[in-house]
Amino acid sequence: MRTIDADGHVMEPDAIWTEYLPRELHALAPRRVVDSEGRSRQLIGGELKEFIPMGPDWGQRYRHGGHDPKLRLEDMDTEGIEISVLFPTTGLFFPGLADARAQVALCHAYNDWLRDFCATDPARLVGVAVVPQLDVDATLAEARRAVVELGFRGVMLRPNPIGGRGLDDPAWDPLWSLLAELGVPAAIHEGTTQDVVQSGYDRFTNFMFRHACSHPHEQQIACLSLIGAGVLERHPGLRVAFLESGCGWIAWWLERLEEHVEHWGHASRPLPLAPTEYFLRQCFISAEPDERTLPGVIELLGDRNVIFASDYPHPDAKFPGVVAEMADRDDLSDASKARILRDNAARCFGLG
Repeated sequence: MRTIDADGHVMEPDAIWTEYLPRELHALAPRRVVDSEGRSRQLIGGELKEFIPMGPDWGQRYRHGGHDPKLRLEDMDTEGIEISVLFPTTGLFFPGLADARAQVALCHAYNDWLRDFCATDPARLVGVAVVPQLDVDATLAEARRAVVELGFRGVMLRPNPIGGRGLDDPAWDPLWSLLAELGVPAAIHEGTTQDVVQSGYDRFTNFMFRHACSHPHEQQIACLSLIGAGVLERHPGLRVAFLESGCGWIAWWLERLEEHVEHWGHASRPLPLAPTEYFLRQCFISAEPDERTLPGVIELLGDRNVIFASDYPHPDAKFPGVVAEMADRDDLSDASKARILRDNAARCFGLG
């Protein structure tokens, strides 16, 4: 099968920032530093980020296709991946920066570098923009630039409140209109960066606990925000992708939302359609290749809204063999595999 990987990542080399940032902003360049406890941490935009414990063997599992596009294409050929839709790693931290100037500069630099990365084979390497969510006007400008000038096929948004604004905030309505106009999805992607309002952060110091909470919980809240606040009702041309949180939660969550609309709808804005109808009309969700709940999700919601994602080259992702893990399953029909591995992502990102 000619697979589309709907959520792969790049690993931004530290050296790129001095090339893509203006000279006067080189002090904002992301880099790794050692803190007073001898731990390696990220310094981004002049802000020291919290410690993230890395697995003891992660250095050996790192794939160089994260920063080298030619090696990326070789790995894609080995796996049977025709197209990779690319998301950041360091760039996941940008929306959490307190300095709006740093956000704008780093997003601009990252998107320029990713354009050049994808230029190695623009038909197979597809960029998704990182935008400065602290500033709505700056987000609109960078989203338009990335799609119109750089040729990107999506705009990544963190699901967390940024600058006090969640995705249900009316201030974002111009962005939803813009994305619908441009024909690209809002790609909702969490990252346990520990520098924003985030599920698990307020009650745990254990990073595993925080990571387990943040990805699905923040995506559930984003799904509620976009459906419950009427964003999808007001913007029927907007497509949304919920990424890197598994798909098992979506059927239960939509059922719960429908129960709340039935019993508590008087406390919220009225919705002409049921939450599940909005999701099936406009949304997509990525599935892990070995996710046991996937057949149940397909039974309840169908197979036209699930997309395949590798999470390559992050060391907690399965590689090599990630495509085969999905393609060789005996609990999915061939038609469902074809939709999940290619057709749905092509529709989501407008890849033809």
